[in-house]
Amino acid sequence: MQNRIVTVVALMAVFTLAICFIILGAISSDLMAALNINEAQFGSLGMALFLTSCIVQLLIGPTVDKFGYKPVAIVGFVVTSASIFLLAFAGTFTTAFAACVLLGVGAMSCNTVGNTLIPVVLFQGKDPARASNFGNAFFGMGYLLTPFLFTLFLRTMGISYSVSLSVFGVLVLVFLVVSLMAQYPQVPSGFEFGKAVSLLGRIPVLVAALALFCYISLEVSMGMWIRRLMEELFGKEMSAGDVAFWAGMVLSLFGVAMMAGRFISSAIKNLTAIGVRVIAVAALVSLGAIVMMIMTQSAGLGILAVLLVGLAFAPIFPTIVGVTFAQFDSSLYGSIFGIIFAIGLLGGTFVPKYIGNLSATGTVQGSLTIAAVMAGLLVLISLVMGVVAKRR
Repeated sequence: MQNRIVTVVALMAVFTLAICFIILGAISSDLMAALNINEAQFGSLGMALFLTSCIVQLLIGPTVDKFGYKPVAIVGFVVTSASIFLLAFAGTFTTAFAACVLLGVGAMSCNTVGNTLIPVVLFQGKDPARASNFGNAFFGMGYLLTPFLFTLFLRTMGISYSVSLSVFGVLVLVFLVVSLMAQYPQVPSGFEFGKAVSLLGRIPVLVAALALFCYISLEVSMGMWIRRLMEELFGKEMSAGDVAFWAGMVLSLFGVAMMAGRFISSAIKNLTAIGVRVIAVAALVSLGAIVMMIMTQSAGLGILAVLLVGLAFAPIFPTIVGVTFAQFDSSLYGSIFGIIFAIGLLGGTFVPKYIGNLSATGTVQGSLTIAAVMAGLLVLISLVMGVVAKRR
């Protein structure tokens, strides 16, 4: 029973991470209207979230290795819930900015607990890439349900913006209660921070970090800007009210595609062995889908591109993590994850912000050229990962 509870906590943690990452995209137009801000200022909120996440992640990874999972899980759920409530009732840009900073702290606590527990508690710890894909399907579920439920509450049920957003804060508090009941696996003793720092010199860690830099910049950019992209495409065919509703639904489809893709990839036995090839193919498909987003004038083709990019993104992050973990002892998972994810978050910090800056004087669709460049770089880095893996 205890093993089941801790598995549930791991899955709830990555679900909560998804809420943190997608919530700005889900509320983008409503928040911009409430605070009277433009795309560049909205991009600054995303930058606050992900720059904070980058800094916190460097500390949280080794903290798990040193002190264990439970205290970090508690901090993650408490701070995330508080930050969502603060964002829900923010009346100024400054308050929203502070909420995003706190959201970064909570997100990275949940992130590290979830993504380091999942390879340990799923599939008897024998196939890290497969376990990571299965566990992160629940991240995709969070990507699906957050914009879907927010749009449903606000547009269909007529619930206010603040109350609609607060529902997610309450949900995270429920996750906190479950986390208090779990019995967590012991983290091997003898951890040294100096040992964690030495991992920075390991080639597999550095290559994985560069891959996540590109990938996270892509995932965050899609999460933040798909709704605005679809509003531009739908705006040629629909009324303003319908545009807001259906753009939110398309963002949910992005989550559906990611969730489905990760459940499918988790069914591949011994995924760790072929992981590098999976990453390369997925990165290439994502590049094609983003180019389609940039070039199309059809809302239908835009939706197809969103579905394709969600499916292509699905295996990339968990497979990068799983392939990298497979090369090290489990006692170092927290530190390794902290390093590669922190560097990856730099991409999520600056690339979506740059897209927002360009969109303020142009269109989101045209600004996604930056995302296409990052997808191309990810294809190249995946080839380097293959060379590194063969040498080991």
